[in-house]
Amino acid sequence: MKIIGITLLIGIVGFFIGKFIKHKSLYPFMPFKHDFRKRRDTFLKTMELMKRFGAKIIVETGTSREGLRGAKSNGAATIVFGKWTKENGAFMHSVDISEESVKNAQEEVDRQGLEKFVQIHQSDSLAFLENFNEKVDLLYLDSYDYSSDVEVQKKSQKHHLEEFKRIEGQLHDTTIVLIDDCDLPNGGKGKLVIAYMLERGWKILIESYQVLLVRENLILNETS
Repeated sequence: MKIIGITLLIGIVGFFIGKFIKHKSLYPFMPFKHDFRKRRDTFLKTMELMKRFGAKIIVETGTSREGLRGAKSNGAATIVFGKWTKENGAFMHSVDISEESVKNAQEEVDRQGLEKFVQIHQSDSLAFLENFNEKVDLLYLDSYDYSSDVEVQKKSQKHHLEEFKRIEGQLHDTTIVLIDDCDLPNGGKGKLVIAYMLERGWKILIESYQVLLVRENLILNETS
């Protein structure tokens, strides 16, 4: 019985150690309890670059409809980058076509005290981006939900490519582009837009679940 008890205890301890190792927080920037898992490293690098280049305007397509509750599932980027704007004198625009998503995201923005630094727009992202007239320092693409349906996948990929084309004229030499949900079947959301960008002097800095891209001159500085 004693051996069984010790074995059980070791199993329980191992389970919690495994959970702890997999837990990837943004602490101390965000409370430790929030697990950003597959997005943590790309979020950290993105914020490092924004700090280095003095980013002031962030544009996100696809708002965080679950607030911080969605840290592990969808990244809660509206809140993460929203907090960054508050701490660094910047401003964030987040656009989503869904009334419910906008409502839920706005509630979390208000709850976190970010309403002076984050504006959430209910609009088709293509129309919003086409009429956006400020220079963009970080472009975060995460709209048009992906699925196992191949036709939906193609539509999502085309949508993200079109989003980039609509805002391309407002990007500059130190603009950072982060694309979510790329490590998914058939190339994920970024398949077409990444190919388009690589043909136009952009380079991949990090390629994982999210893909982080910068201008070629910046990636040379990263490696020099």
